[in-house]
Amino acid sequence: MTSSINFLTDLHNRVFGFLERIGDSWLLGLIARFAFASVLWMYFLNSAKTKVGDGLLGFFSVSSGAYYQIALPAVEAAGGDVDAVSFLPWGLIVILGTYAEFILPLLIVIGLFSRLAALGMIGFIAVQTYVDITVHDIGAKAIGAMFDRFPDVVVADQRLLWLVPLLVIAIKGPGLLSVDALLAKRRG
Repeated sequence: MTSSINFLTDLHNRVFGFLERIGDSWLLGLIARFAFASVLWMYFLNSAKTKVGDGLLGFFSVSSGAYYQIALPAVEAAGGDVDAVSFLPWGLIVILGTYAEFILPLLIVIGLFSRLAALGMIGFIAVQTYVDITVHDIGAKAIGAMFDRFPDVVVADQRLLWLVPLLVIAIKGPGLLSVDALLAKRRG
């Protein structure tokens, strides 16, 4: 019996040790970026598009909807007049948040400045969650709770799962199939 257990343990260690060695430098980062691209990229891109004007030149114009989505208390304090909202800090927050939602996911998907972009997205998701809870007042049912029996709540469970690939990228890097790896290879 002991020899069977030793054999299985040794086989397990050899097989999975081999897989870990051959995939360590590229596989986790690639899987994390693929998961982000397939699940979250379009979500953030579509959300970002609601914050800019229409057409190609509209990209360079932050819409009033961005202020309502990101800085609703400031808009309400200004009597609903977006133009009356002060640039510092609210206007700057809206502009940075809007373009971060375009740029950071793209950087993650192509694997450029991936670790910084992943940390930026983690911060972005934290701010997004805070705004959803405090400003948009989504309610306890939508927020949910960790370690409950309901895995489908919008905030607690979903946002935690969003963070997993970003944490992998921030810690392990984007992998060898990335622009970061190509740039590192060129530097020697």
